[in-house]
Amino acid sequence: MTPGTLILIVLALAAIGYFTGKRRAIQTAKRDGRKLHSLPSYYGESVALFTAVPALLLLAAWLFVQPVVIENSIVGQIPETAVPEGGAKSLVMVDVRRIAEGLDLIIAEGRLNEEDISDMRADVVDVRSRLAEVGVALGSNVEPVVFQAAKEYRDLDLSASFARDIAVLLTALVIGIWAFSRIRPTLRARNISESFVKALLIGASLVAILTTVGIVGSLLFESLQFFRLYPASEFYFSTVWNPQFRGGSDFGFLPLLWGTLYVSFVALLVAVPIGLMIAIYLAEYAGSRLRSFAKPAIEILAGIPTIVYGLFALITVGPFLRDWIAQPLGLGNSSSSVMTAGLVMGIMLIPFISSLSDDIINSVPQAMRDGSYGLGATQSETVRQVILPAALPGIVGAFLLAASRAIGETMIVVLGAGAAARLDLNPFEAMTTVTVKIVSQLTGDTEFASPETLVAFALGLTLFVFTLSLNVLALYIVRKYREQYE
Repeated sequence: MTPGTLILIVLALAAIGYFTGKRRAIQTAKRDGRKLHSLPSYYGESVALFTAVPALLLLAAWLFVQPVVIENSIVGQIPETAVPEGGAKSLVMVDVRRIAEGLDLIIAEGRLNEEDISDMRADVVDVRSRLAEVGVALGSNVEPVVFQAAKEYRDLDLSASFARDIAVLLTALVIGIWAFSRIRPTLRARNISESFVKALLIGASLVAILTTVGIVGSLLFESLQFFRLYPASEFYFSTVWNPQFRGGSDFGFLPLLWGTLYVSFVALLVAVPIGLMIAIYLAEYAGSRLRSFAKPAIEILAGIPTIVYGLFALITVGPFLRDWIAQPLGLGNSSSSVMTAGLVMGIMLIPFISSLSDDIINSVPQAMRDGSYGLGATQSETVRQVILPAALPGIVGAFLLAASRAIGETMIVVLGAGAAARLDLNPFEAMTTVTVKIVSQLTGDTEFASPETLVAFALGLTLFVFTLSLNVLALYIVRKYREQYE
């Protein structure tokens, strides 16, 4: 049974518990001749919550723990002789999981049955060709011990999944029946239901915090592993980026930092003035009919996927800049460049800046405008000397948030700026950013114990700290210098 099916069954049991609990509350009140403490729906809600919530929590915990326990059990059974030279057991486990998934697909398509799978041996069966028939590719030759480990992995997973299904369903039934048996007119069902809902809301509010803690923890742990293998001083101050998965790598962060800042600077150079002018026009000059049309039209740009912007940079903007500017001026012959990615990224950021700035400008009280007009100022003088100074902290915060968005962009840079890590002032040369290299270092079958892969986590941690600092700075500026109006 898949987890999705199990969730639907638990929710169905909860729905049954709701209606039967509500009905029992009404019946017990009539039988005892007493008034219910709460509305009948609260009694049904209490049974439904006791039925669903503990069972779903158990399912979530089981789904998290089961793969870890099974993998640790199988890893201990793989001998060192099965590990390829220069590899690790983690790479062997990749093949183990793929073989197990492939066997499930073979059974699902009816090619073999469970008895056939149990009788299969890697030394007499071409496992690679069998799995290729269902679209599963293996990274190395399958040894008998690896194939046997995959079969044991699959058997353990099936047994654990069956035990999970039984445990979750029993939990839902037992606790649901217990909650149903407690229904009586004096039961404070409303208090129980509201306490449950309050706990669920608190848990939901903790998701963001725990997610952030988990992200930071994973990045920090893997980054420390990298810095044990590669000196932090060389990483942050070297100017050469040359990762080699065969050893002898150079991980210089400075070229990536320069490319990131250069592309972001060009993007902000495009987006900030255009976005701010759009916001001023829509807030102070445009009529209500034009504003009702123009503002949604501009914000449509924010809904375009970044891959579409990247294709626009690759197919249209890059060749145009190369043919009409870079080549005639002798600045380069590549369509992938900082200018290409920066221009397209700037277009992407325009609705972000214009929308935030427009809301900030509109928050300035009308009384300040009226006072300026009463002193004889024109509309343009009012905008320059009254409205913009009052809204400046919020506008600066919007600029910094846009900068964080630009620094974290990937697809536009991949397709528009290229992947060359270099220190260069020419904006028509191909360069790359931190996010692009994070993707490239984690692409394909990688060994997570090697510095060539762990460097992605060090890059991610550094980028996280950088963008977090920008966000904190934006909040500080807004809170310190914003005006309080009554």
